[in-house]
Amino acid sequence: MSPDTPDPHRPADTPAGAAPTPHAVPAGPPPSGWPVQPVQQRPRHTRAVAAGLVLGLTASGVPLGLLWAALAPDTPVLKTAEGAVYAQPQPEQPIAADGWFSLLGIGFGVLAAIAVWTLLRRRRGPVNLVALTVGALGAALVAWQVGRRVGLAGYQRLLDTAPAGTPFGKPADLRAGGIDRLFGVLPVPYGNLLLAAFAAAVTYTLLAGWSRWPSLRPEPEPGGPGWPDAPGAVGAPDGGGPPGAAGTPGEVGPAGGVSWGPAGTPAPTAAPEPPAPGAAGPTRG
Repeated sequence: MSPDTPDPHRPADTPAGAAPTPHAVPAGPPPSGWPVQPVQQRPRHTRAVAAGLVLGLTASGVPLGLLWAALAPDTPVLKTAEGAVYAQPQPEQPIAADGWFSLLGIGFGVLAAIAVWTLLRRRRGPVNLVALTVGALGAALVAWQVGRRVGLAGYQRLLDTAPAGTPFGKPADLRAGGIDRLFGVLPVPYGNLLLAAFAAAVTYTLLAGWSRWPSLRPEPEPGGPGWPDAPGAVGAPDGGGPPGAAGTPGEVGPAGGVSWGPAGTPAPTAAPEPPAPGAAGPTRG
């Protein structure tokens, strides 16, 4: 192509025979009327959601404790001059109370993990795992304190006023779990109080390990609904999207950033090959 007939696709300041530079994205705000692709941002208020999750799970320990008190049997005792003693030499009711609490704690942890994984699918990750574990532990502590106090006032009244030889029942309490004092100061839960948190953490970790998405969050399948190149999607070649939308030919931009430019920008032409030896050069007028 001679200098008298300049290449329409080559900028005015590009010398003849030089390879044209690709179309660069202009800096600054886009001109009026040009399409803009919004920048994708991470979800906000992560700490607030985690705190709400901990509080919600901890509060759910109230109905869990009431259920435990309803299922666990009372231990029969007998009033004596020294206080209450077991009416049977080796009662099974305390073991049943620990068993019911353990089963309810494990079931609660598994269900809580599945619910958090399903309902908070856009916020999956280690933050939710920590909040779930702490919330399940709080729920177990609340359930223990609520369940053991159901009927405790009546038991204390009978223990103080009933005559010797009166049989009555002692409310359920834990023998395989409780709170110990580390160095005599720091309270540390132990035993079956930890089962709910353990079940929740293990279940959530297994769900994360079986997830088919590396980010643990649902992503559109290639070519499926929501994929930019899917037929009918906005910005797809045959989707009828607005000029300059994502997927329109000629649009170049950083991943996850702002991409804007005039629709229909011609693709840069390849650099012309050098002439063969002995070939006649362009005719100069």
